[in-house]
Amino acid sequence: MLRASYYVEPTELDLLVFEKLVPADHYLRQVKAHIDFEVFRTELASCYNPDEGRPADDPVLMLKLGFLAFHYNLSDRRVLAETQVNVAFRFFLDLSLDSQLPHPSLLSVFRSRLGETKYQRVFAGIVEQARTLGLVKDHLRLKDATHVIANIAVPATIRLVAQTRKQLLEAARPFAPEPVAKEEARASTIHTVTADLEEPERLLQRVNHLREILAWVDPLFHGLAEGTDPQDASLQALERALHLAHKVLADRDDPEAGDKLVSLADPDARVGKHGDYFTGYLLDVAMDAHSQILTALNVLPANGNEAADASALIKQEEAAQHNDVEALSIDGAGFRGELLREWQDKAGLALAVYVPPTQLPQPNGRFVASDFILDETGKRLTCPGGKQTGARVRNRKDTGWRYEFARTACANCPLRSQCLGSGDQKRARQVDKNDYEAEYAAARAKVDTPEYAAVRHQHPGIERKLSEFVRRHGGRYARYRGRERVGIQYYLTGLVINIKRMVRLLRPTPPSAACSVGT
Repeated sequence: MLRASYYVEPTELDLLVFEKLVPADHYLRQVKAHIDFEVFRTELASCYNPDEGRPADDPVLMLKLGFLAFHYNLSDRRVLAETQVNVAFRFFLDLSLDSQLPHPSLLSVFRSRLGETKYQRVFAGIVEQARTLGLVKDHLRLKDATHVIANIAVPATIRLVAQTRKQLLEAARPFAPEPVAKEEARASTIHTVTADLEEPERLLQRVNHLREILAWVDPLFHGLAEGTDPQDASLQALERALHLAHKVLADRDDPEAGDKLVSLADPDARVGKHGDYFTGYLLDVAMDAHSQILTALNVLPANGNEAADASALIKQEEAAQHNDVEALSIDGAGFRGELLREWQDKAGLALAVYVPPTQLPQPNGRFVASDFILDETGKRLTCPGGKQTGARVRNRKDTGWRYEFARTACANCPLRSQCLGSGDQKRARQVDKNDYEAEYAAARAKVDTPEYAAVRHQHPGIERKLSEFVRRHGGRYARYRGRERVGIQYYLTGLVINIKRMVRLLRPTPPSAACSVGT
């Protein structure tokens, strides 16, 4: 529970020390002057039981300690050690010289208590303060992502299966100790008898053993779930272990699966490609082009759909700020017809989208898809020679129709060489008509406009902002494990970066040298 009040009036000695030792232009003085952390007290208090438990440490103090830790790249233990002796920290935290500090472990407890959702609201609250100060405009959002390397050592597949088996047996032990003991003995035997075999055979033996364990643990769990409290910690651990075991086996069944679990230590991490292959997450952000303040961010698995997440970022901001974003600038990953249609839908986000189009094939003198005309029904296609066809199937990506003309129609066509070249005379022309041709054409036409040039001139600003995450705040590597904890890391880092930008924009402009000479 929380105390009625945490405020302690600073003594005259405190005020004198702060005045003498903390410079007037110190960064933390400016943060304290411009940013209102107290406004989050009600939001933070909702995470505590009002009647039970011992009185907790001030949640606003804990939030501000998190801010200091991420601003100065300090660990939980280090930020409290620094606060013990750093007068500027104590001034910023509203602590007197005699104030006691919380134990470092409580910072981790505090992050877990708030969770990603509360940190997202705090992040949105800082953006709202920037909007109230007139810094954030609704005209244009710049969107991009960068990769985050997971805080794990990636095990070999055979080790991953063995770890999964061990975790499942540990979770099942409270409910079936004797069967678990037998399976552990068998696991030891498998380890011994397969020691000299090739790795594929060793892996197969362990995969088969895991399947056999699941054959009796699955019904065991379902039977327990009917008569046990669903909040029981042991039952929840068994459920998580079962889920991971099924996931590991499903990945083995589908070697081409693109969403493979790679580690039990961080089961949310995935393998992705962002330049090179990596294991971890994607940090996806949207930024106001006018103020260079981040307006929304999200953490995705490494194989997440970065382009489609633009919708989530805009919706996240508009839900929190109750505003209406007008335009979006995104890199070439966003040149996808279904996304262009979604973003520009007048009944939806209604965004003006600026995206570099993919290059069209170089003209070779032959007819291209745009030379073939669909009728008003959209079901019959006419070629440049006047022949028609209604024979069509959906293409492999399900993004349009593939039309095929009859061989007899193409055989004696005078335009055959411009359509099919001089190859096999039995071939017939196939033409793909994309469902999103209008969206692609509009995006290509926009490239030649002054507005497009102006927007793309601003786009590198988002890349510099991502560079700030990486170079100034250790953003290339995850501090924690699990997507939600990594999300908390980047909401805190985003909050720090936004506050730095706000302080810079609100800092009074010093008089020029020319003005000072005449005074």
